[in-house]
Amino acid sequence: MKLKSSLALLGTIAAVTATVAVAVPAAAKSAPHHTTAAKPTVVLVHGAFADASSWNGVIGKLQHEGYPVVAPANPLRGVASDAAYVRSVLDSVKGPIVLVGHSYGGSVISEAADGDPDVKALVYVAAFAPDKGESAGELTAKFPGSTLSAAVNQVPFPLPGGGTGTDLYIKSDVFHQQFAADVPASTAALMAATQRPIAASALDEKATKAAWRTIPSWDLITTQDKNIPLATQRFMAERAHAHTVEIKSSHAVSVSHPGAVADIINDAARSTTR
Repeated sequence: MKLKSSLALLGTIAAVTATVAVAVPAAAKSAPHHTTAAKPTVVLVHGAFADASSWNGVIGKLQHEGYPVVAPANPLRGVASDAAYVRSVLDSVKGPIVLVGHSYGGSVISEAADGDPDVKALVYVAAFAPDKGESAGELTAKFPGSTLSAAVNQVPFPLPGGGTGTDLYIKSDVFHQQFAADVPASTAALMAATQRPIAASALDEKATKAAWRTIPSWDLITTQDKNIPLATQRFMAERAHAHTVEIKSSHAVSVSHPGAVADIINDAARSTTR
């Protein structure tokens, strides 16, 4: 009798165990599943007298935070053609984008992002944010403070369709003072040697679009800037109703203060996932 009772008890336990084993997966399937939204891709567009390596410090910090980052080479030939090139880069990126422009790169992102539903935020870093019909040159001259015109060399180059254009370089002996005063001299010397020129006509080309009118924007203003006057930067940021941060920095803020640049980009990126 004891043996029969023990066998009966074991059968009961086995049946209960089987029921629980089936029930647990069913309960797990019905439980809510919480996921963390994917971070947007940050696309960094450099400006005149620089190249994509000017973003290196910023890229390292953003990648450490888990952001996918793309830093294309800006052709620096003209607002419309440069914007078309950057737009092709944006079209290759899947998912939401935070689009960042430094200096003349701001003119390019304002044009490239217009009408692109994937661009969720614009970040201007010591950058131009022109309205339709405005040029970078016009905005530079709007307020006093820029010493750029006296610091550049003009070099002719052949145009693809014939004729001659004019490239602008910052003179190597004044590059440190003009462009990157708060960067170590040795670093500024490397930047001067590797600077990419901009076609003079690009600075006079008028914008045809102003994406900041429809896309939320952030603006890092450099108060020690000798390329874009402080008053011009403040004027553009206020007009765009940008989330604004001011920093005591030269024009080369992405090199001298990469943490501050990464911080404002991070603020913009967080807004895309709220």
